[in-house]
Amino acid sequence: MAGRPAKDSPLRLDPRTGRPLPEGIRWREDRQRYQIRVLVPDLYGNWAERARTFRTLGEAKKELANAVAGKNPNGAMTLTQWHERHWPAIGASVRPGTARAYAVAWRRRVQPTLGHLKLEAITSPLIETAMAGWDCSPSTKVDSLALISRLLDAARRARIIDYNPAREIRRPTQDASTSPTSRALTMPQVTTMLELIPAGVYRRYAAALVYTGMRAGEATAIRVRDVDLTQGVLRVSRSFSPGLNGELIEQSPKSHKERQVPIVQAFLPFVDKAMKGKGPDDLLFSGPNGGRLVAANFRRAVNWATIRTALDRPDLRVHDLRHTFATILFDAGASAPDVQAVLGHSSLQVTERYSRAREGVARRAGAVFDRVTTGGYGTDMAQRRAGPGL
Repeated sequence: MAGRPAKDSPLRLDPRTGRPLPEGIRWREDRQRYQIRVLVPDLYGNWAERARTFRTLGEAKKELANAVAGKNPNGAMTLTQWHERHWPAIGASVRPGTARAYAVAWRRRVQPTLGHLKLEAITSPLIETAMAGWDCSPSTKVDSLALISRLLDAARRARIIDYNPAREIRRPTQDASTSPTSRALTMPQVTTMLELIPAGVYRRYAAALVYTGMRAGEATAIRVRDVDLTQGVLRVSRSFSPGLNGELIEQSPKSHKERQVPIVQAFLPFVDKAMKGKGPDDLLFSGPNGGRLVAANFRRAVNWATIRTALDRPDLRVHDLRHTFATILFDAGASAPDVQAVLGHSSLQVTERYSRAREGVARRAGAVFDRVTTGGYGTDMAQRRAGPGL
């Protein structure tokens, strides 16, 4: 029976020096490389012995020393244990709203599916399998994956693991059916929506969202001094967002940059009405008693379910009013950089999702082809389609 190579076996001798190889290293003549055997996790987190080969003896000795010394003792801790240790640092490094989303992602998705795994055993296939079982929207999966990536990145920086497998995973994307343009309202629908909301603070707030494209928290934080009627703009420099415990926190906009949004003619009467009797530091779009408006209270106050029914849009969200504004801007011929600046997007790629420019590509391309193939004559489309042999 084949056993361990003897000390004087060619497998245990260094062919380059003729000296015995260190314990645990042998020479592979067929590969012309030095070989060691170590325990490593497979794609599914199970430990198995694997052979590794190296071009030089120094590389083999270094890797063997690491294996003999053992992995980082912290590598055996579970993701749950690491989360308990590192969560305060993550929570302090992100916006309160993001921390709140991460906390929900951990409690509902990440911890139940991956929390029991050892850090050193977590692989990208395991993460992908967990994601496939999460019953939530693509954007919610992205939040959960971002949390996992932050946790594993920190473990890598702490030299507990060698790399972050979450970075190998492609982020889920929204379905075409949930694209911003498909969620936008038409102008007749905008009119109907505003008419369904009783005149007053809530109608003015809805008008601010649909006629400026501001995020709900940004519109809530606008003060009278942010209004510039001479230039016809509102200055957006802050936002109200829910903190970890649901309290409203004033902070910078999502892009962390101040911007201006237009006061269009349809919106001007709402601004004038909202400013009456208020001082410069008063909220422009406050609640009935002067307090801060939030999307949830707004939906309850205007009976959002009734508006959805009237518009035949059972999936309509308050955030879709922002989509509406952006889509109308594009339809009116505004340039992508201008729309980006008004919406406060950090990426032009995000802004271009609101454009319907590509929807007419096939029609425009067909028209160009027809002009070339018909010699540029204005032949009627029906006549061309009824050509010989058709």
